[in-house]
Amino acid sequence: MRHTLKVRRILRTAALAALLSMVSFWCSASDASAWQQTVQRAARIAPEARIVVLDVSTGRLLTEHRLGEAKHTLAAPGSTLKPLVLYSLIAAGRWDPQQRIACNRHLQIAGHSLACPHPPAPPFDAREALTWSCNSYFAAMARTLAPGELAGILRPTGLLDATGLAADEAVAQFYAPHTVDDEQLTLLGVEGIRVSPLELAEAYRWLALRMAAHPDSPATQVVREGLMDSASFGMAGEANLGGLSVAGKTGTAEGVASARTHGWFAGLAPAADPQVVIVVFEPAGRGADAAHLAGEILAHAAGEERR
Repeated sequence: MRHTLKVRRILRTAALAALLSMVSFWCSASDASAWQQTVQRAARIAPEARIVVLDVSTGRLLTEHRLGEAKHTLAAPGSTLKPLVLYSLIAAGRWDPQQRIACNRHLQIAGHSLACPHPPAPPFDAREALTWSCNSYFAAMARTLAPGELAGILRPTGLLDATGLAADEAVAQFYAPHTVDDEQLTLLGVEGIRVSPLELAEAYRWLALRMAAHPDSPATQVVREGLMDSASFGMAGEANLGGLSVAGKTGTAEGVASARTHGWFAGLAPAADPQVVIVVFEPAGRGADAAHLAGEILAHAAGEERR
């Protein structure tokens, strides 16, 4: 599998170099009308999706789809929390990104089955674990946190507070974990936390700004490469439809009152120098569905650039 990963990274690097040649598009990244056209066109294939696009530098809402629902939607974020926590712990010197953790793909926590769909593999390091969204890896990370520490990690990102992007928006629900099981389930985005698409977009904007401010730090290098790999050939690979490059993460979780899953995708584009945050929430579906819709948006954006 490691040989396969190396080949895929080489291919991804070549593709990324070609995509970065489309610099004129990103010179107009703050053009809300252009983003509105691409989002509305792509949203025809998933009209119930909530979509948010933010300008990284200003925090301005460039465009949206179903904002009225998005500002009132609170849902379990699933694996979209992983890069936020990983970045924070590596940056604080609390986690060694070279540490390898084995995954048997059959994780069970407090009655929750959290099986990993990634292929069988040797123990993952941090970058690989993020690429393949390994639950066992991030559960092990959660077990190192002290009670109450997770809130202190997430709050600076903006994930747990109103964003000011829409009037009367819902505010995240967060219940401080009290046990090791609670800590793991919360970090994995399964229980104890509900966020809105606006809040998730604000948190990924925070991540983009932090990585831009510290481009050579171990935290930035690991998380940036892991998110790029994820959206290229990993668990968020559906976002890679030959459009503009993106680094991103999927999330799939069940609702409070139903076993029906909902799906998330949170991404930064272009991957090497993020100018926009894209968040897609599918109220019925999986993370791969949300990633595919994000890929459609980026493909339309690339098409607009070629005209």
